[in-house]
Amino acid sequence: MTGLLQVSVPAVEPALLRTVTRLIALGVGAALVSGVAALLYRWYTKLRLPLPLSMLLGLSVVALTLNTVGVFTDLLSGETGIFSVAAVVFNLLALGTGAVAAPAGRLVGDRIATDVFAFAGVKELDVEVSRIVRSVGRITDVTLPEDPDDIGDMEGYDPVSPATKETLAGKTLIFPRRLTVADLEARLVTRLQDDYDVGHVDVELSADGTVEYLALGSRATGLGPTLAPGTVAVAVRADPANAASPGDRVQVWRTDPDPRRVLTAELRAHVDDVATLAVDEEDATRLDAATTYRLVTLPSEPQAEREFASLLRAAEETMYVVTVDAGSDLDGTPVDELDVTVVAVRDTDGGIDTLARDRTLAAGDEVYLVSRSETFRRLEARSSPGET
Repeated sequence: MTGLLQVSVPAVEPALLRTVTRLIALGVGAALVSGVAALLYRWYTKLRLPLPLSMLLGLSVVALTLNTVGVFTDLLSGETGIFSVAAVVFNLLALGTGAVAAPAGRLVGDRIATDVFAFAGVKELDVEVSRIVRSVGRITDVTLPEDPDDIGDMEGYDPVSPATKETLAGKTLIFPRRLTVADLEARLVTRLQDDYDVGHVDVELSADGTVEYLALGSRATGLGPTLAPGTVAVAVRADPANAASPGDRVQVWRTDPDPRRVLTAELRAHVDDVATLAVDEEDATRLDAATTYRLVTLPSEPQAEREFASLLRAAEETMYVVTVDAGSDLDGTPVDELDVTVVAVRDTDGGIDTLARDRTLAAGDEVYLVSRSETFRRLEARSSPGET
């Protein structure tokens, strides 16, 4: 006789099953709304949806469901104990479920948006894309330093505004795969200059695209960068000189009954009856803002320093000074081996050698050179003992 072992499984209460199902549905709804909001927010702003906002959206879905569908259903079924202990406990559990599900939906929605935009070739994101997109999407992402203080200022250039550094901090820019490090650096420099109006960029990337060094410089604007030492710009009322244009040398004459020449200046700009003149600092006090002057154009003269300043202002390079320390790599190095444009070398006695290609550097020499920032940094490192 064979006996059958009977095991009794307790039946799940229909009310409990219905309660769990409702909680799961509310959690899924909160996660779905938060995920969709994260996706749309990423698409519109290219940024991640703030966590408090995603939780607010998720809890709003739960609260609206409880206050409309739940209460309406209870009233239709004749239930009036909406403030009973069971109802209060269910509401608290529902809100807790929504609070947990909303951040999860936010992460999923943001990840989907990030990967989709990376496939579509979006220029910038502020998080790393997934490994699948890296391998299949044929893209490379470069993430800038998270801390604005880690973005340095370029030597020889005016610093960029703190707001620009705040905007760039933590930004991830998308580029095509299979670029060399040099090409990736060049594209990153172009992107920062074009998209964020940064004048000059000095960046070093590792082989995997990690930013090892980043420094920025602003564009040279206004008259200040082109004024020679001891020269100031002054705006005066003046009749325009015949055929005068910015950069011309002009004489400034008073228009009194007894005309006389006040000084000679360089015309920098002219709008209606107001002219901007570059004059020697000590001559600026000789001009009166209430007087109207007459400008007389002088024959053009070669101005090498003016042309040099104009060319330097438009170029990517600028002028630096490197001091050679005793025992450094530059001590005893011929100038023609520096692979950089050397303007002049000043020795410890104060003598200046402007034709220094056949000169050998010695300790204490000051090397005046025109180069890009990264070239200057490497040369400056070689000018100190123990640096390479």
